[in-house]
Amino acid sequence: MPDSPTSANRGGVRIARGASPWLLPTVATAALSLARARKSGRWAAAAVPTTALAAGMLWFFRDPEREIAEGRVISPADGVVQSIMPWKDGRTRVAIFMSPLNVHVNRAPLAGTVTSVEHVPGGFVPAFNKESENNERVVWHFDTELGDIEMVQIAGAVARRIVPYIPQGTKVEQGERIGLIRFGSRVDIYLPEGIDVAVEVGQATTAGVTRIDRS
Repeated sequence: MPDSPTSANRGGVRIARGASPWLLPTVATAALSLARARKSGRWAAAAVPTTALAAGMLWFFRDPEREIAEGRVISPADGVVQSIMPWKDGRTRVAIFMSPLNVHVNRAPLAGTVTSVEHVPGGFVPAFNKESENNERVVWHFDTELGDIEMVQIAGAVARRIVPYIPQGTKVEQGERIGLIRFGSRVDIYLPEGIDVAVEVGQATTAGVTRIDRS
């Protein structure tokens, strides 16, 4: 069932879809270590790092509910604006860098219909590096009231998997969860010609909350 931006449970936090392959083995190992720690010094020693790792994984894969902001275009990602670049076709690219400390669930920047979800193979250089434009990525296109909107999820040096939540042809609400990037990465959004940018390089953004365009 699609996420609703008007959900009554706005203050809750859940675990992101697509986290299981990383999260379940880590939590299971921590639980086993804790269960055997009372009878074995070795298990007691192992319980400390395994529990810390499990706690870190739970923090990384958190997926908080959000009060979706009003605005034509809102941020698809938590992170920091890395660059704002005019494109040859008149569009403006806003690149948002996501560190491992950020929430890594991405959201639809506008309401509309997903017209394309394309996986593009590539490298895995750090997401803050210019060469990351050639990294593994998923390219999204949305048919919206502003026309075609392109958004790109880019894997980083650690992020080796992008998990789209919805297929081509899906109608989405603004702020709806659309996918996950595991670990540090980047999300680019291309604003149509004539749309002014409201954010600045170095500004922190919150997915579903920070407005990207200026009226």
